[in-house]
Order: sequence, then C-alpha cells, then structure tokens
Amino acid sequence: MITKVQQPDLSQRQKEVRNIEHFEYDNAVVRKFAIATTVWGLVGMLVGLLVALQMTSHIFNVLELPQLTFGRLRPLHTNAVIFAFVGNGIFMGVYYSLQRLCKTRMFSDVLSNLHFWGWQLIIVSAALTLPFGFSSSKEYAELEWPIDIAITVVWVLFGINMLGTILKRRERHLYVAIWFYLATWVTVAVLHIVNNIELPVSFFKSYPVYAGVQDALVQWWYGHNAVAFFLTTPVLGLMYYFIPKAANRPIYSYRLSIIHFWGLIFIYIWAGPHHLLYTALPDWAQSLGTVFSVMLIAPSWGGMLNGLLTLRGAWDKVREEPVLKFFVVAVTAYGMATFEGPMLSLKSLNAIAHYTDWIVAHVHVGALGWNGFITFGILYWLIPKLYKTKLHSTKLANFHFWIGTLGIVFYVVPLYWAGWTQSLMWKEFTPDGFLKYPNFLETVIQILPMYKLRALGGALYLVGVITMIYNLAKTMGAGTFQANEAASAPAMEKKYTEKDHHWHRWIERRPVQMTIWSCVMILVGTIVEFVPTFLVQSNVPTISSVKPYTPLELQGRDIYVEEGCYTCHSQMVRPFRSEVARYGDYSKAGEFIYDHPFQWGSKRTGPDLHRVGGKYPDSWHYKHMFDPRTMSPGSIMPAYPWLITNKLDTASTASKISAMQTLGVPYPRGYEHQANQDLMAQAQEIVKSLKNDEIAVEPDTEIVALIAYLQRLGTDIKNAEKVPDK
Repeated sequence: MITKVQQPDLSQRQKEVRNIEHFEYDNAVVRKFAIATTVWGLVGMLVGLLVALQMTSHIFNVLELPQLTFGRLRPLHTNAVIFAFVGNGIFMGVYYSLQRLCKTRMFSDVLSNLHFWGWQLIIVSAALTLPFGFSSSKEYAELEWPIDIAITVVWVLFGINMLGTILKRRERHLYVAIWFYLATWVTVAVLHIVNNIELPVSFFKSYPVYAGVQDALVQWWYGHNAVAFFLTTPVLGLMYYFIPKAANRPIYSYRLSIIHFWGLIFIYIWAGPHHLLYTALPDWAQSLGTVFSVMLIAPSWGGMLNGLLTLRGAWDKVREEPVLKFFVVAVTAYGMATFEGPMLSLKSLNAIAHYTDWIVAHVHVGALGWNGFITFGILYWLIPKLYKTKLHSTKLANFHFWIGTLGIVFYVVPLYWAGWTQSLMWKEFTPDGFLKYPNFLETVIQILPMYKLRALGGALYLVGVITMIYNLAKTMGAGTFQANEAASAPAMEKKYTEKDHHWHRWIERRPVQMTIWSCVMILVGTIVEFVPTFLVQSNVPTISSVKPYTPLELQGRDIYVEEGCYTCHSQMVRPFRSEVARYGDYSKAGEFIYDHPFQWGSKRTGPDLHRVGGKYPDSWHYKHMFDPRTMSPGSIMPAYPWLITNKLDTASTASKISAMQTLGVPYPRGYEHQANQDLMAQAQEIVKSLKNDEIAVEPDTEIVALIAYLQRLGTDIKNAEKVPDK
C-alpha cells in the first residue's frame, strides 16, 4: 500500500524569510539637512548675539547701516533660528526616523532633494529680504508674499513625500512619532495659508486682508500655534523616536502617548488669544484663550513625563552619555515652558509679564533648552551612525552640554529679573498718586546690567555650538559615509492578523484618516474663535471719528514697518491705571479698523506709541530719529540718519491706495489719482513746521512721511467719552 506523504506547511518564520524584501535607506538627504542645521544654527545664533549686544548699547548697531539695525536684524534672527536651525533639524530627524519606522526608502528621492534645496532657497531669500526692510511685520511670518508662496510649494512637496512613504510602508501600525509628523504637516499648512492671505502691492510689498482686531487674532492664532506645531509637535515626534533609541528602552507608556497626542493637538489651537489679554480683543475671546491655555498643562506634562520616565532605570547611562544629558534637559525645559506658558495666560500674571522681558525669557527656555538641546542630542547620536564611527570626543560633547546649560541660565535668569523690574517700575505710584518713574527710559537704564548678562549667556551658548561643530566635523572626517544604507524587511501583510485589538490601532493603520482627523481637531477651535470675531459686528465696533490714513501717513506707516519699529514699541494702551496715566486713554477696538497689518506689538523696549500723536513737536521727532541721544540721553535706540536723505517712493502711492480700497478702506472712488497731490500738501506743512525750528528738509523724504504717521497715532478720539461706538 502506497501512502501519500504530505508536505509540511511552511512555518510563519519561513514565510517571512521567503517574503523578505531588500531596499536602501536614503542617508544622503539626512546628511544634507544635518549640515544645514549646524550651518544655519551658527548663523542664526551669531545674529542673535549681535541683537543681544544691541540691547546693551546703541554702538552695536554696526556702522549705522540700515541693514544692521536691531529692528531689521531681530526678525532675521527669529526666522533663522526657527525655520533654518530648528526647521532643518526637524527635517533631518523626520527623514531619518520615518524611513526606519516605515521600513522603506522615502517615496521619492527627487522630492527629497527638491524639499532640501527649496527650503535652503527660502532661508537665503529671508536673509536677503528681511535686512532690507521687506517685512510684513507679523511675528514669525514676516516674509513677503513671493516667499510665502515658495514655502507653500515646498511644504506640499514635503507632505507628498511623507505621505507617499507612509502609504508604501512595510510596518502596518504607525508609531507615535509619525502621528506627530502628520499633525504637524496638516496644521502648519492651515496656519501658513490662513495667516498669509494678503494683497500684493508690488513684488516685495503686500497688505494682509485682515485689519486691526481681526488681524491680531489671526496673527496670534498663527504665532502661538507656529510655536505649537512647528517648534513643539514635530520635536515631540523626534523625542518619541530618538530618546528610546539612545536609551535602548521602549517608550514608557503607549496609552499616555495617545492622551498626549490627541489632547495636545485639540487644546493647543485654542490658546492663541492669551497673547492678547487686556487688549482691544473681545473679552470672550481672551477668556477662551485663557481657559484652554490652562488646560494645556495636562497633555503637555503627560508628554514630558512619558519622555523622562522612559529613562527609568537608565540614570547611570544618563550620567555617562552626553546625548542623554541633552535629552533630559531638553524634555525638562519643555516641561518648564509648558507650565509657565499656561501660568502666564492667567490675567493676574499676564498683567505683570506682558510686554516685558519675562516673555523673552519664557520663550528662550523653550528655544534654547527644548529645541536647541534636543537638536544637539540628535546630532551627536546621528552623525556617528551615518559615518559608521564613534563620536570624536565625548569630553567635548560634555563640555558643550555644561557650557550650553550655563549659557541658558545666564540668558534667562537675568531676563526674568529684568521683566519683573520693568513691570514693577512701570506700575509704581508715589504716595501722592503720581507715577514714580514717569520717564520710560529710567526702566531701560535700570535693566541694562541684565541685558549684558543675557548677552554673556548667549555667548556661552554659542561657544557650545562652535565646539559641537568642531566635534562633529572631526567625527565625519574619521568615518565613512554610506549614502545608501542596505536594509531588509518582510513585506507588509495585506490581511490584518494581529491579536491586539486596542481601539486606537484602527486609526494607526490608516494614515490618511489620521491626517483628516488631526485637521478636524485643529479646525474646531479655529472656527469657534474666528467666526464670531469676523461675522458679529459688535465684536469690532466702529468709531465715527476714526478715518483712513492720509497718503503721507500711509507711506510713513510702511516706513515704520520697514524699519522694524514694532519690535520695540507697542501700539496698545491697556486699561490699567499706570498705562492710562503714562500714555493716555486706553485703546479701543474701533481705532484699528484701517490698520493693515495691526501694530499692537509684543515687547516694550521703548514706550507705547498709540497716543504719541501731538505729544511732541515735529522737530522733536526729527531730532529723535536722527540721533535719539539728543532727545533721550542714555537711549539704546539706533539712529536713523538715512531717513533724512532717503527719497520717498511716491510712485507706489497710487497702488497702495488702490490696494486699501480693495480691502475695504473707504477712500473716495478715483482717489488714487490725486493721492500724491494731498501727500505733497501735507508734507509741505510738516516742512514748514520744521523750518520754524530751523530744520531744513525736503518734502519728499522718508523722515517727513514717518513724522506724519507718528503725529497721527491716537488722535482720532481725543475725547473718547464724547465719541460713542456705533
């Protein structure tokens, strides 16, 4: 009898071996972003050190060149550090981790390279335009409209490449880091597009479609969430990948990561109005921002604890490994910043902190500690991996850690002290009921030692960065770079066979749905805050006496923006006894309906200017701009002598008036054709006024337009109680 011998079934292991696929990781694009991170980090921090020195003395406004004044360099510094240093660092980490989490090469090498070179072109464009005064003046969104379009294109290319990679992955489930990458991409896209809807006037000039209160709300919805979804969520994704890798331990809690992710992206988007407390923004919006800001503590600290508790039992390794030291301080700084931020959104504390250096200190805890240190840790871990070698010097890395930490302390502690000093001096009254320090400059002179210590802290931090660059360069020189790293993994099974039926697994297997739900989460808060502010007229009441700017004042306002005056001066008198006594009647929402963009400011290095109109004669403003020390001895404000000789671009007046008409500013029909006649007539009046004080100036110069704008500020409602809102 012949029996049929059955062939044994292949074991699961044999099936996996048979289905193994071989591919290569693209390390070349990771290296490009790593090099760009270090180069732009050095540039951005050098500019940062220069602007810190400019805050100690006017002599650091080098050669009195327009391109090197504080007002123009400060936006360059913030853009260089945020989008060039941290941005390139994020892309470096995403391109490295995403390929390995998905077990596949990036979707397209062409898109990877277009992303890299496009991003560097955007950074170079920022470096070439911001120092020359081409700025929209909106915090973290100063770049003009052609560059905004370029950012949109490059961001879309990045998204296509990322989603394409995820869709062709060999791992079914999406690791937590990828959740944060997806939420970052969709939210930044929404933020960038909505905030940068603007009407071009020329190739390097535009006006936002929003005005006054509405523009302020949109800007700080963007500004706060640019910090949230560009400087926080993608870096949290990197934290979830690189800390477990460096520590060789799994993340502490999967469930905590779920709460952290969904709680963070839902709550964060509501918190923007806390930047506008006690301003002309409607009270309901301010309160909404405060409530959700306080709620942010829960998911933020959930993420911090998840990162730190991953290192449980590995503290001996932390003491030995500089990479883990950087990570620990970075996550701790994240926890500090995300506790302090909600606390500062409480009105009682915000009344003290806003417009002071306390806010600058708070921001730099996150920037230097959280963003900077986690980027340094990733670089120290990643470069030896890419070059198949050991780090050149652990001692130098430890030196970088300690001098960087010392730099942070010397940077932020004096600024906390400066902030408290400013606020207390601004608010102090004598027993007779008068301001004890009526001269704003007294507060500036008092905190100059703190500014010098801040510059010292920045210098120490920069020494650490230079040390890191040397250490990494030596590491690269000792190793061998492998542009295409061989890898293999089994093909992803089409049929779901896992036993883990946790509810969150459903969405983890569906990247498109996760992206859509992330978008829904951030749109809820956006719609709730925007719709009433834009559609309910009582939220932005008009005032009958408020009229559009004259052509000369409009030109002067653009010069004010060009010179970056908004970086040091606010235009928002808050309803405090001290501010009303110092500046005049508090600011009303209806006063800003023709302001494209708004100019409420975020820091007072100089006094508020909203009621400065008519306070001084024209000659005072002329002398003050030519040499501030003649009017304000001891001032750290740079001089602006070029305004005396620069010719006003009157050829642009008609197009600017036409743009304003398009935006709803009620200039008469056809007014653009006679605008320059009115401009020159008003200019001649100012020239005549200056001549009476023995100052000769041409009517078609920039100083005349700027004086016209400054003399207009706050003069529409001299007797506010007699001009009811309608």
